[in-house]
This record gives sequence, C-alpha cells and structure tokens, in this order.
Amino acid sequence: MTRARRARIVATIGPASREPGMIKTLARAGVDVFRLNFSHGSHEDHAAALKAIRGAELTIRRPLGVLADLQGPKLRLGKFADGAIEVEAGHRIRLDLDTTPGDASRVGMPHPEIFAALKPDALLLLDDGKVRLRVETAGADFADTVVEAGSRLSDRKGVAVPGGTIPISALTPKDLEDLAFALRQGVDWVALSFVQRAEDMAELKKLVAGRAACLAKIEKPAALDDLEAILDYSDGLMVARGDLGVECPPEEVPVAQKAILRAARNRGVPAIVATQMLESMTTQPTPTRAEASDVANAVYEGADAVMLSAETAAGQYPLEAVQVMDRIIERVERDPRWPRLMDAEHAGMDDVDADALVAAARKAADAASTACIVVFTTLGGTARRMARERPLQPVIALTPSPDTARRLALVWGLEPRLGRQPSSMEDVTEEAVRHAVEAGLAQPGQRILILAGTPFGAPGAANLLRLAHAPARRG
Repeated sequence: MTRARRARIVATIGPASREPGMIKTLARAGVDVFRLNFSHGSHEDHAAALKAIRGAELTIRRPLGVLADLQGPKLRLGKFADGAIEVEAGHRIRLDLDTTPGDASRVGMPHPEIFAALKPDALLLLDDGKVRLRVETAGADFADTVVEAGSRLSDRKGVAVPGGTIPISALTPKDLEDLAFALRQGVDWVALSFVQRAEDMAELKKLVAGRAACLAKIEKPAALDDLEAILDYSDGLMVARGDLGVECPPEEVPVAQKAILRAARNRGVPAIVATQMLESMTTQPTPTRAEASDVANAVYEGADAVMLSAETAAGQYPLEAVQVMDRIIERVERDPRWPRLMDAEHAGMDDVDADALVAAARKAADAASTACIVVFTTLGGTARRMARERPLQPVIALTPSPDTARRLALVWGLEPRLGRQPSSMEDVTEEAVRHAVEAGLAQPGQRILILAGTPFGAPGAANLLRLAHAPARRG
C-alpha cells in the first residue's frame, strides 16, 4: 500500500481511536505514525494500542511507526482555599513554597526551580496565558507579583516562564517509568517534552541507547536559542506550537516554525508540525478554512509530517480528520508551484562523498524516464539523505530491519519496505526492480534509479549508483 503524497500524517491514539478496528481504519486512511500520549491513559491502554497498531501493519502491508510522547515536568500552582480567586489588573499576589491552600493575597507554587529562575520584571503566564503576572521582587522561596491581565485564577493551573531557562530536568520520575515501559514494548520513536538545552536530549539519548529514535519537542524559547546543539542529539524535531505559543508572542510562532523546519531539513532529520492543525474537527465534521490553510502551509514549508492531537484522540470525527488532512496534503503536492519550493533549498554536505552521491542521484532522477528511486539502507541514514534532497519521484527505502523501516515511516517521501540484505550486484538490481514493480511504482521498460553501498550491509556506505529497467511483461 503506497501513498500518493510525500508529507506524512501522525495521529494521536486516545479514547476515540484506540479500538483495533479504528486503528486499522485510520491506517488504511493514511496514518503513517501513531502517537501514544503518556500525559493520558494507562500503560495497559498504550500496550493494547501498540498491539493493535502492529496488527494493522500486517493488514495494510506497510510499516507503521509508533511515537511515545513523554509528558515532561508540569509546572503548576497549588490550590486555593475556595478553589479559585477573582483578579484584575493591578492585583498583587505572592507566590511561595507554602503548601497551605491560598487566598487572594498568596498561593503556593511548589517549584523552587522556578523561583531560582525569577528576577524582578520577569513575566509569568498562568493557565495558558489567560493570567499574566509581572514579578516585582523575588527570592529563593517567594515572588511578589502584580497582575497585568486576567480575571480568574483557579487550582493547579499551569505556569510558564517565557524567556527563562528553568533548572529542572526534562525527565521526571514518571517519565523514566513511562520510558522504560515504552522501550520494553518496542516503540519506534520517543519524544521528549520541555526540552530547554542539548543536555536534556543527551540524557534521553543515553537512556534510550539506540532502542528507539529520539525526537525533541521544541516548545520553549530556550530550546530555540540552543537548537543546533539540541540537533546534535536528536533524530527528529517537533514544532510543539501549543506551549511554544504560550511562551512566545503569537507573531513569533510562525517564524519559529520556519526556522525549526529549516534546521531539521539541513540536518536531514524529520520534523513534525503539531498542535491545533484541525482543532475544530474535534467536534465538527469539517475544518475551518484557516485550519486547512495551516496544514497546507506546513506542507509548502517542507514539513516531514503534520500531526493530529485531540482530533483523533478524543474527537467525534477521527476518521474524517485523517481523510481531510490526507486530501489537503495531496492537493498541495499537485500544485505546480510546490516542486519549486521543495527544490529551493538544499543542505550543505556533512559527508562529502555520500552527500555528493545522493545529490547526483536526485539530479539523475529528474529524467522523465525515471519511475522511482530505490535506496538500500541498513540504519536509515542513506534514505534520510535522499529525503533531504526532496526528490519528486517515489523513493522506496529497502531495509532488512523492521525497526529501521518503522522509524522511516515518519520521513518525507519515503516508502519503507522490508527486503533481504543483498550479497551481490545482481541481488541489488533484482531486489530493487522486484519491489518497484510490486509496489506499482515502475511499469515495464521504465527506468529505476538504485542507490546502494558496498560492502553490502555496512551502515553509512552509500557509494554505488545504478540504473535498471523494469522488465517487459512476458507473453
């Protein structure tokens, strides 16, 4: 089952979609990667969903990726004696470490790490920015603040410190438990929330130890400042626009999105655009025109994948949301202007020989007689290099590793397939042609471009470019 589009779809599993029948239906509709959100649901829920995803994979005969999204630290206020208080601009309130229920004059904030990051004139955003506090004075265990905007503050609302780097690990004890469980279950990707600096991803990378690919969720301004260093430890990025939109002025979010996508493509790692893409489809059968344009713009920008959150996790129309997203992507990719945008920017070469060969293959594939490209890859590096070049022809990524195939399901333009490890040049040609024909991507007499490496099976050894032709039908 091949797809008529290059950008990929990530769908979140939840109460509306965790039944095996629905998972299979969503996979047939075009989902490439399923997201398990560890902010919600039990381990039993996630294990059952993963089992259903592997079953759907067998049915549709196409690798499906599974992304475990760790919750990360949640910074919240304490409780109020009456459950909430009314505030207005100019209202003064002290935040402290006292766990006693608060009132109109003070409330607990059980996070000494936040106080360590606060200075006079710092801004605090509560309840996704609905209440704004400006710090007047601060110490190791308190902050005196004044309300700049907002009218009501209730128990346990989230706290954001825009522009500040909070000295706290991105991995909580809950995350460590969830991570160990997810790795035992065999997930393909692990996403880390609350990434602020490269050390956060380095810690995750060490714990994962190659058992899954590691993805950094960029949702803090501090992460934007350290993006290149974060990429040194990341196999992928997510533009997590929900929290990013709270911590950054709204006019900065589209600019940040473009910068993240550009940085990811330059490194040859996949990037997901997420949050509120078709939000109205949580309760409505069709999206707003603005939402359709939002998805389209991400595709025009060259995002590897676009993601559905509440739409498929808890929405009333999970299937329709996937179908709409699939149609939007296909329509953009039929736009005559879209190929020029994909070709407008090419990354520099970090491995001169391999990158030069991939760039030559992409150029050679422009010939009208070329039906598709077949890339032999062991760990996925050669296939990702090819995807970075954004070829317009279909690209089959052949690998003997199921883990590699599933991880590549997230990458722009790749059709990952399991194939045997070739042992000779004849094997390379035979296997490439067979998969191209079976996938319906090459007709008799059409040219197939093959990218491989010797010694066969050695990671990172792309050094061979060949041409083959699909055989004519007999009889």
